[in-house]
Amino acid sequence: MIETSGVIEKEQGNGFYLVTLEQPEGHQCLCRAAGKLTKFRIKLLAGDKVLVEISPYDLSRGRITYRERNAGGGRPTTNKNNPKRNNK
Repeated sequence: MIETSGVIEKEQGNGFYLVTLEQPEGHQCLCRAAGKLTKFRIKLLAGDKVLVEISPYDLSRGRITYRERNAGGGRPTTNKNNPKRNNK
């Protein structure tokens, strides 16, 4: 398996994502989320930086194995309204 990083360009529907890879530069492949990402319901959005595994037999298809945290530029999530955490 070839493992490389990339950025999600857009969601194609039916669980597929168009990913632009960093190595080789500009190569695009159609990727699907790996089992652990779907099991734990990790959301994938356009602009997220991800790790992709590609088979050497078909370089146009891949599998997303990891989404980097806060790679989309959004704020980290905090739970300000949780009463259990605010008891001091």
